[in-house]
Amino acid sequence: MSKAVRMRYDRGTILVEGLDKLPHCRWDGRVGALRAPAFRYPEIKELLPHAIDEVMDPLPVPEVRGRIELKPFQMEAFNSWIEKGRGIIVLPTGAGKTYIALKAIERLRKSTLIIVPTIPLLNQWSDLLTKLGIEAGIIGGGKSELRPVTVITYDSAYLRSDELGNKFELVVFDEVHHLAAAGYIEIGESLASPYRMGLTATLEREDGRHSLLFPIVGGVVYRIGPKELAGTHLSEFDTVRIGVDLSEEERAEYDKCLREYREALRDLKLRITGMEDFMKLIRMSSSNPTARRALLAWHRMRKIALNSRSKLDTLQSLLESHKDDKVIIFTEFNEMAEEISRRFLIPLITHRTDKKERKEVLDAFRVGSVTKIVTSKVLDEGLDVPDARVGIILGGTGSRREFVQRLGRILRKREGKRAVLYEVISRGTSEVRVSRRRRKALQR
Repeated sequence: MSKAVRMRYDRGTILVEGLDKLPHCRWDGRVGALRAPAFRYPEIKELLPHAIDEVMDPLPVPEVRGRIELKPFQMEAFNSWIEKGRGIIVLPTGAGKTYIALKAIERLRKSTLIIVPTIPLLNQWSDLLTKLGIEAGIIGGGKSELRPVTVITYDSAYLRSDELGNKFELVVFDEVHHLAAAGYIEIGESLASPYRMGLTATLEREDGRHSLLFPIVGGVVYRIGPKELAGTHLSEFDTVRIGVDLSEEERAEYDKCLREYREALRDLKLRITGMEDFMKLIRMSSSNPTARRALLAWHRMRKIALNSRSKLDTLQSLLESHKDDKVIIFTEFNEMAEEISRRFLIPLITHRTDKKERKEVLDAFRVGSVTKIVTSKVLDEGLDVPDARVGIILGGTGSRREFVQRLGRILRKREGKRAVLYEVISRGTSEVRVSRRRRKALQR
């Protein structure tokens, strides 16, 4: 008489008892059973339709008392996702990705875990869920409330994914590109949830790790870019690149650092042709003085290009041209943001700005009592930023994701609005190449 085949959940994994071989599984002699990462549950279940299935222990079905209306392109995205019950949706910032997830909750009526990167997004999702009459549980930011629909930060999910792994039938990964980070990827592997949705404005990561998401979340089921939605669901927009020259002193220092950088790379017999080579340089710098010298020279070059004094003169001209518009100024470094704030008397938001002050600034920007804000990084993602018409990039990386996030901050649709995003870049520096690389985001 053959032994019954049984599946059960065990701390972020699936145990299969009664078999000694199965795809996706490895034998674990400690327990005398096959073991697989929990995300393989749907595939294993399909392979073993008659097995005793004790994997899921979901929280109660949420009571849904609202209805979500989607725009045509959002409905297309939702229909593409619901066909498979898993996959990644790529939509520009401001295009309403969260409403597609709300529609999934409304349609499926399954216990749902929503994973977000920041505390502000934790609160925004909690507010949005009231549209379905749902009082969400919150885990993160000092709270720990487990409910049929729960919103949790990636940090908290990393600590508790083994415990929560079989409690939710639907999982939504907001800003899903974060899931691909080392460590966070274990969250996706530990969850048995058969329904999975990833949301992002820009999926591709510079380190290429986004490819790790496809077996865990599913492939891209729907993608549309800012240009395709401009004029209908997002504002029409222009992108304008403005070149500025380094001062004589800045140019001399930049060229000196460039020589040091190239000499050090030559001594190392290292060519930087992509992110993988650069990461190798970073690893080498911890123990190799020449690699350390190359990295310091590169960093000084970058700061000179991004913080060029002539950028401030150009900024002044742009602010005068747009004195009646709401403007967001983006920098790479806090020092530049702080100098702009002092020189032009513009409110500043950085990672050091406390929650109360940040809210006051954004509220003032929303009602128009403040029309200009300057920020380094923190408004790129994860905050509900009020509508602006003009964005000015004074410094940034070559990341296409960062570029699309910043563009998205000015694309909220309004009658008669045409948005404009300025890039102010230092001529004759690596910033020209960086700008070219990030602009490829608009070619998708």
